[in-house]
Amino acid sequence: MGLRFRDELFDAQFLRTLGQTYYHGADIGECLALAARIPDGDTERWYSEWNALAERLYDAGQASLAAGRGTSARQAFLRASNYFRTAYVFLLAGPLEERAVRAYDRQAEAFARACALMEHPAQSVRIPFEETSLHGLFLRPSVTDTPRATLIVTGGYDGTAEENFFYSGAAALERGYNVLLYDGPGQGEALFKQGLHLRPDWENVLRPVVDFVLTQPGVAPDQIALLGISLGGYLAPRGASGEPRLAALVADPGQYSLLEEMRSRLPGWLGRGLPKGNPLTRRVLSRMMERMMRSPTKGWGLRRGLFVNGVATPWDYVQSISTYTLEGRAQEIACPTMVCKAQGDAIGASAESLFERLACTKRLAVFKAEDGAAAHCESGARALFNREMFDWLDAMLGR
Repeated sequence: MGLRFRDELFDAQFLRTLGQTYYHGADIGECLALAARIPDGDTERWYSEWNALAERLYDAGQASLAAGRGTSARQAFLRASNYFRTAYVFLLAGPLEERAVRAYDRQAEAFARACALMEHPAQSVRIPFEETSLHGLFLRPSVTDTPRATLIVTGGYDGTAEENFFYSGAAALERGYNVLLYDGPGQGEALFKQGLHLRPDWENVLRPVVDFVLTQPGVAPDQIALLGISLGGYLAPRGASGEPRLAALVADPGQYSLLEEMRSRLPGWLGRGLPKGNPLTRRVLSRMMERMMRSPTKGWGLRRGLFVNGVATPWDYVQSISTYTLEGRAQEIACPTMVCKAQGDAIGASAESLFERLACTKRLAVFKAEDGAAAHCESGARALFNREMFDWLDAMLGR
């Protein structure tokens, strides 16, 4: 959108945070004032300015709480949480800096303080998973145990369970849904604290998540919906391909194959040789990626990918993402599915490949630039997205 920065990634991350304003995760004026203090592409100033603003808001929340002003405190803690997350986004690389770990901890702490002040019940939960457990947040629109629809939200490469509240969690509560936000392997607490790296077989991650949801009071077992955000647009469909208990699925944006997504951003002759590649392809691509990794912003996605996927080299990363595919699995998704893509979003290039291979009731939703919804995950128009999604979900669930 060209909001403030010439650097495309800086501007995209700025819009990502600013777009949370509708659901109390940001405030326009304070974000614009902060952005004016950050030189274009300066990742150090990005961290220091967002972190300082988050700390000021956290202190303001504490002061409001001490004065008995619960609403003011809750709103300050919500923005502080989102700004702490924004602060560390460009630090996502291995080995993980202590600054990133502390900012992650602070975003979780601030959100927990906000949860304690919410009008609806919100609790931190542990989801049994293999030999450990996953961090989750279970939120309900009321204290009654009347069975109701439940939305499970699966995030992406660098999001957290807490951030996903601002994407669609708050909107779900407004519509009377229960909401489970969670960090799977490679995400949030599972990555920062447990060292669990991303994995392609999300059906084995989602199954215990659904098991957990079904043990909770106030959950209608035939009205469990799943939303995947960003990389969750691959993870959620992959999970749904092995989980028959879902009543509906939304992928935003839909992704059939991460390798297909990568190929769409490479010269044709180079992409066609992946994932094996001949010696020339390997040499050229490896040099391109190694050179890219040295750039503070252009190399960010690759540095993040190596860290999240738990691999050592760019070529290892290419090999790892080739296993993230819905080939042979998309047709196993049984529940009604809404596949999304935004006109201006390079991610989601394989959304139509996913849509075409679905054998279930399905809808392809294209979000348009003329509506301000062309950014990744419709970051500048999330209220529009949530209207479209929840109206469709309500119809599919018979609500």
